[in-house]
Amino acid sequence: MSPEALLDETQEMPKPSRATPLAEALRPSSLDQVVGQSHLLAAGKPLRLAFESGKPHSMILWGPPGVGKTTIARLAAESFDYEFIALSAVFSGVRDIRAAMEQAESNRARSRETILFIDEIHRFNKSQQDGLLPYVESGLVTLIGATTENPSFEVNSALLSRAQVYVLRSISDEELLVLLERALQEALPHLTLTEAASSTLVGYADGDARRLLSLLEQAGTAASTAGIASIDHQFLADALSLNARRFDKGGDNFYDQISALHKSVRGSNPDASLYWFCRMLDGGADPKYLMRRIIRMAWEDIGLADPRALQVANEAAAAYERLGSPEGDLALAQAVLYLAVAPKSNAGYVAFNKARSFVRSDKSRDVPPHLRNAPTKLLKEQGHGRNYRYSHDEPDAYSAGQTYFPSGVGTPSWYEPVPRGLESKIGEKISHLRQLDEQAGLDSGASSKKKAP
Repeated sequence: MSPEALLDETQEMPKPSRATPLAEALRPSSLDQVVGQSHLLAAGKPLRLAFESGKPHSMILWGPPGVGKTTIARLAAESFDYEFIALSAVFSGVRDIRAAMEQAESNRARSRETILFIDEIHRFNKSQQDGLLPYVESGLVTLIGATTENPSFEVNSALLSRAQVYVLRSISDEELLVLLERALQEALPHLTLTEAASSTLVGYADGDARRLLSLLEQAGTAASTAGIASIDHQFLADALSLNARRFDKGGDNFYDQISALHKSVRGSNPDASLYWFCRMLDGGADPKYLMRRIIRMAWEDIGLADPRALQVANEAAAAYERLGSPEGDLALAQAVLYLAVAPKSNAGYVAFNKARSFVRSDKSRDVPPHLRNAPTKLLKEQGHGRNYRYSHDEPDAYSAGQTYFPSGVGTPSWYEPVPRGLESKIGEKISHLRQLDEQAGLDSGASSKKKAP
């Protein structure tokens, strides 16, 4: 759907009353009035085809707040001429589900089918979701669930297998401007906004149509109180609180952004790293959480290639603990920049995971006798510590050829330093020591041959 189509003057919307919130009063009454989701609702797209087929099916609508999930569910009921029952998983329980099913049975007795809409369906626990299964399977209700969380993790697989998942996207700035113009024409014709004011509202709506209309409604009320008909950017800044971006501190958006920050650091892009760090701060992420992740990045992605990275991360954390926000935020930002430009190595991380995996799957092996502790005479007589070579007494403080693994393990090479930063020097040293081990093995073999009869 083009923005022009969305503003078609033939598509009239209901006029709001004083008691009705603007977002509810302007809720679309047809698919053609829906702003956004053209990838699902445009001609030939999945949801449009589903509506046109006349055959409803259960579905999960997954997307951020304010992108039309509830609207699409209501339009589905109208399009298919079904009864509409709405539940909120935040406030509903098993009793409410049973009552809804009784109503659906009553509807069927009147030859009416039912769409059951469950908002925030991810809030239902496993038993509550399981309670829906028999009714969905029998066809008593067509389920439409709405969620802001990844349904793969939050919706039971049995229920998920019986519903089609549709991914809804944030409303674009262009689409929000279309909605803003429509709202002014249909509900607030006496009000005008400067271009800067419109851009400000769209920016702070952050892809959320409901939030845009709420902000516009607040601005309109403030303008009416002040006795003005034209709103500019300064009026918005004075009249509204415009300091909260959409940010779910425990949801997908949160983890997507921390993932972007981590990957930007790993990818050695300081500007992108700083961008995502500031995005998370701006969105309300706990700086102490970011502090812990920064320390993790130093260990996981830089490691021994630059041990100073861990020192910088720890010192930034200490500075934040002492200063708090906003002063301590700069210390964390500096740490992010240092990690981004530092040489990268995950050799230690990879080695640790390989060693742990081996130990978990391997049997318990005895410590070789020469490595065992020998604090008493009896233990020494039993061979503990026998033939152990004290490295400090050896050339280069290295006991070439001495083994340190239990019998049967061999000599795995879990840690392989990368040729970057300090690890390039570490790699050279390990290579030298391995050559000494190989030489010691050859010398031992030659000595054995000489001693043979």
